[in-house]
Amino acid sequence: MSNIVEEIKNQIDKIIRDAFEKADLECEFCEGYIIEKPHEKVHGDFSANIAMQLARPAKKAPRAIAEVLVSNMDLDTSYIEKAEIAGPGFINFFLNGNQREVILKAICKEGAGYGKSIVKKCQKIMLEFVSANPTGPMHMGNARGGALGDSLAAVLEWTGADVTREFYLNDAGAQIVKLGKSLEARYQQHFKGEDAVTFPEDGYHGKDITEHMETFIAETGDKYLNVSEDERKKVIVDYVLKKNIAALHKDLAAYKINYDVWFPESDLYKSGEVEETIDQLKKSGYTYEHDGALWFKSTEFGLEKDDVLVRNTGIPTYFAVDIAYHRNKFIIRGFDKVINVWGADHHGHVARMKGAMQALGVNPERLHVVLMQLVRLMQDGEIVRISKRTGNMITLNDLIDEIGLEPTRFFFNLRQADSHLEFDLDLAKSQTNENPVFYVQYAHARICSILHIMETEGVALRSADEINFTLLKEHEEIELIDKLGDFPEEILAAAEHYDPSRLTRYALDLASMFHSFYNSCRVKCEDEALMQARIALVSAVKTVLASDLSILGINAPERM
Repeated sequence: MSNIVEEIKNQIDKIIRDAFEKADLECEFCEGYIIEKPHEKVHGDFSANIAMQLARPAKKAPRAIAEVLVSNMDLDTSYIEKAEIAGPGFINFFLNGNQREVILKAICKEGAGYGKSIVKKCQKIMLEFVSANPTGPMHMGNARGGALGDSLAAVLEWTGADVTREFYLNDAGAQIVKLGKSLEARYQQHFKGEDAVTFPEDGYHGKDITEHMETFIAETGDKYLNVSEDERKKVIVDYVLKKNIAALHKDLAAYKINYDVWFPESDLYKSGEVEETIDQLKKSGYTYEHDGALWFKSTEFGLEKDDVLVRNTGIPTYFAVDIAYHRNKFIIRGFDKVINVWGADHHGHVARMKGAMQALGVNPERLHVVLMQLVRLMQDGEIVRISKRTGNMITLNDLIDEIGLEPTRFFFNLRQADSHLEFDLDLAKSQTNENPVFYVQYAHARICSILHIMETEGVALRSADEINFTLLKEHEEIELIDKLGDFPEEILAAAEHYDPSRLTRYALDLASMFHSFYNSCRVKCEDEALMQARIALVSAVKTVLASDLSILGINAPERM
């Protein structure tokens, strides 16, 4: 479980601390200073802002402190070749290149385990994503949330976390009441005519509602025409929910998403947890009654207005049920951290849910919400809103049918969740290097071809300890090795920032660097030792690309 970047940062930290002790600056060391990679290579491989942090306590100019620290640094037996002072007092560190052999040997020896860590070991994390209402097919927003959530879960697993993927089934509440009214209206219209029965204005107008009713009537005839409306609604809703939930399972499995838990909202009512949660909130002192309703004191947690928990009809609001669900996550099931992937329209719900958790005695920092912006589907330079196949909204199935599973997942992770995404259908379908997923997969297939040719010609790769990696001196080789060394750190950063799009960008950068290397450096060459080093290098790129793509739920093809 090697992480050369972390090892180098630890080395730099020790070098700085030892220099501080020698310098005797007559102040306490500043914790929390930053060691990072500069944006431009001219500023070194790593840079530290320690001198600026020490300026006030040491009562000296940052550059003067930097000069003292650098003059007291011992760089022997480290990966650091030299340290220089830049600007107002940044200390830039330049590596001696010895780390590159360590990187390649680590990948050769660890294989598919390279990049994994135990940073979050023993953390029990629940990741809830998609959670589409089971009232119809999944749309574009659900599709983006699926790719994002599933990849984030994989990222967290690579850091050692125990991750539970969960789908929250809204099989109770207002949307199910609306579904029942919609189905009932279509049922009545079938027998009495559309003019005789008014369809609810706020009902579900999709073709799927009519299709469900046609199937139901084909199976049952007029069996339920003369029973009470409540009985008929219950039968019809149960029938449709069963079909819709089965379709959700099927569609998500086809999207390479397999949940550990499907949690029905109705279970919260059956178990009495909704009532228990409301009672606990009452005891906490954060509720009050007004106009016959029960209110939550949201304003005590920084919000502009309070929120209703129980309506004056005695029916709990969606907010109350959602609090019960999160109480179940933290208190009943004992997750250390809960991550929700929500649409950006839920922005106002985040603060009040954190406030509700605090009212229940749960540290709100244990709840994190990834807010996801909208997607615009583009074709021929225009926005696509309607499915050509059904005439309705674009669904997940439409996308997969149109462009395939892997481009769909890759494109939805091209941008951070909080960025608007333009999804170019024409680009996603193209078999050219302009298509980012094709470009990355082609790099992997190209490497497989190189290694296969070498194998058929009888060239066997030696063990890492027998290879002289110092022969890799070309600019393209060095750039490629350094990028391979970044992989473990990229995974940690993706987990820390809940941002799997870092790994799509990393894959694109690595593929680009490999293509540049391949165009500049002959793998098969007369120098046997150099050839072995280059074969090991391209094999390492293959390993890391495959791992990166596996986290994103994308195949790494051997042929294209």
